[in-house]
Amino acid sequence: MTIRVVLADDQPLVRAGLRVLIADTPDLDVAGEAGTGAQAVQLVRDAQPDVVLMDIRMPGMDGIEATRMIMANPTAARVIILTTFDDDDYVYAALRAGASGFLVKDMALEDILAAIRIVAAGDALLAPGVTRRLIEEFAARPEPAPPQREIDGITEREREVLTLIGRGMSNGEIAAQLCISTATAKAHVAHLLTKLGARDRVQLVIVAYEADLVSPYR
Repeated sequence: MTIRVVLADDQPLVRAGLRVLIADTPDLDVAGEAGTGAQAVQLVRDAQPDVVLMDIRMPGMDGIEATRMIMANPTAARVIILTTFDDDDYVYAALRAGASGFLVKDMALEDILAAIRIVAAGDALLAPGVTRRLIEEFAARPEPAPPQREIDGITEREREVLTLIGRGMSNGEIAAQLCISTATAKAHVAHLLTKLGARDRVQLVIVAYEADLVSPYR
């Protein structure tokens, strides 16, 4: 099955580089390009892609608002944020808007392709722990923290699993930590996704952070 990708970036050279990369990959195809957030939102509605590579800083509507609008409408598209290390202040907001992960623009090309496949398959891009690092940085900053989220309707075991997800652990690592099988850990994760209305593991990390289950000091 071919994964259809929309490229949303205000820099034509960045889009051109990604287009060439994807063109050389048999299972990926560029479904369209956008130079602004508003164009990206419209293109997703028209082209119905599987994945959007979304820059944060774009003229007019930025990538965060564009992601929020895309996720607010019924769509199969999933968003990966394109960022530089200077954009760290924006990543948490982008994840809360519904992004399934993010890429650093100077990362290895094969890692970009792998990330697209991971997100298209319904998973989230947490490895190699960069998302958790960013969340921890936000928690450590002096700005007011978001209101603590109350979590109802999950079991104590599911709360333990959610805490470990928030620490960036994989299903295998969760299984080892709790002395359960990997299949059982996977089932707990699936139950959490359903009960908490989360799209993927990145969103579960956000929930764990907002519920104060994880912090830089735990």
